[in-house]
Amino acid sequence: MYVCLCLGVTTEAVRAAIDNGASTSRQVAAACGAGTQCGRCRRTVRAIIAARAVDGSAPPKHRLWDRVKRLSA
Repeated sequence: MYVCLCLGVTTEAVRAAIDNGASTSRQVAAACGAGTQCGRCRRTVRAIIAARAVDGSAPPKHRLWDRVKRLSA
């Protein structure tokens, strides 16, 4: 699925950036470009970061963490 329509960045590319060490939307943007144009996808990128945190990595440092915890419960 496409996350960033401006640059055609997919969820797989965002997940790969996270798996390679990106833990913020700015780091994901630097790695794959998602969120560098209009910025509308940054919320989705943050949600993907939070979802990856639920899968076993450290919790992210933003408000979506509580929302993801509620949705995954």
